[in-house]
Amino acid sequence: MTQLLSLSVAMLAGLLMTRVLKPLKLPAVTAYLIAGVLVGPYCLGALHIKGLGFASAEAVDSMGLVSQVALGFIAFSIGSEFRLSALKKTGKQALVIGIIQALAATLAVIAALFGLHLLMPDKLTLPQVLTLGAIATATAPAATLMVVREYKAKGEVTSLLLPIVALDDAVGLIVFAVLFGISKTIVSGSVELIAVILNPIIEIVLSLALGALMGWLLTQIEKLFNSNTNRLNMTIATVFLTAALAMIEIPAGPVTIGFSSLLTCMMLGTLFCNLCPLSEEVMQRSEKWTSPLMAVFFVISGAGLELNVFADGLIVLIGIVYIVMRCIGKYFGTRVSAKLTHCSPKVRKYLGITLVPQAGVALGMCATAMSLGAQGALIRNITLFAILIYELVGPMLTRMALTKSGDIVAKTPEVENRRKLKLAEILAQHKHNEHTDKKES
Repeated sequence: MTQLLSLSVAMLAGLLMTRVLKPLKLPAVTAYLIAGVLVGPYCLGALHIKGLGFASAEAVDSMGLVSQVALGFIAFSIGSEFRLSALKKTGKQALVIGIIQALAATLAVIAALFGLHLLMPDKLTLPQVLTLGAIATATAPAATLMVVREYKAKGEVTSLLLPIVALDDAVGLIVFAVLFGISKTIVSGSVELIAVILNPIIEIVLSLALGALMGWLLTQIEKLFNSNTNRLNMTIATVFLTAALAMIEIPAGPVTIGFSSLLTCMMLGTLFCNLCPLSEEVMQRSEKWTSPLMAVFFVISGAGLELNVFADGLIVLIGIVYIVMRCIGKYFGTRVSAKLTHCSPKVRKYLGITLVPQAGVALGMCATAMSLGAQGALIRNITLFAILIYELVGPMLTRMALTKSGDIVAKTPEVENRRKLKLAEILAQHKHNEHTDKKES
């Protein structure tokens, strides 16, 4: 009962916060994250009243299943953007920009943190520098997709943004596996070259294969149903199943047979949208169904942000350097690669800003980094500090960039007035119907 109560409080808090912050014109995802902080262990949760917020980090972690499901649907939605018709126009540009901006962020962070390492080698070690550089590749597909959906963004920047965010997962996995493998070698003194080379390859290949298989199966099963409701139910069930299968891990000697949940569900969405002629209609219905799930996901993400990282001056210093250099790497890496691929001036100017948010994938990477022992704790705290800043500021920057690029079109006063008049008509009709029913009775 307590979990269900906490979940309902989280959803209500998130929705109410969007109303509170509406005058500031902040994206809904930022409101959800702030609501999460308020119902988390450092605010309402600190009162230790059962059901009123999350009293501890363990209480937040107990909602992990909700987060896993939400990430599955987020990846599925992003995968549906990889339509062959669109990829013929932007595929090469997205691939080049996706790789270069990720590597630029890594190099910028490593260069800056290596300078700090030389100044204080006892506080910041080389394995920590390399691992944080690898984590810098990752972006936050969830926050980005939420902003795109909320403001119905459409245009040149958006058409490149979603494929690039999806590619970030694959690039990040490879970069992290290599650099983290080197870091482990430095810490332990033993070389695990096979694991360093094979683990990312196995994970990516198996994830794409499983996602493709599930996408093909979903397309075949959809043909058995004529009802849109049943098609939607089957799609939801398949995403659930795919997300569950992607959580399987099997140790096999020096390597691990496992999957990336994001990559697997992205591939599921990609195959489905390219093979199923009814995919667009199903995706539209799916977005409406998953809206409350996304709200809860971001509130839980906000509740999981650890505010105590601000108490350590060293973490704040390293975190600021990490944040600034990652942003510089992302922005200029995107700008240079966009110019190389002959993108328009507005894409060069604004696309890099939209790649600032960072969350889920980075959290998974820093969880893996905890295997470095005592050195992993510093990596985790710096990543958490950066995510706290990125998640609160990133969606606002994404909205700003998409607005300035023209992909988000502000509602004109005429549109707002039409909406108000329509609402007034509905309310008047409702009152008229009530009055008629009373007369008849």
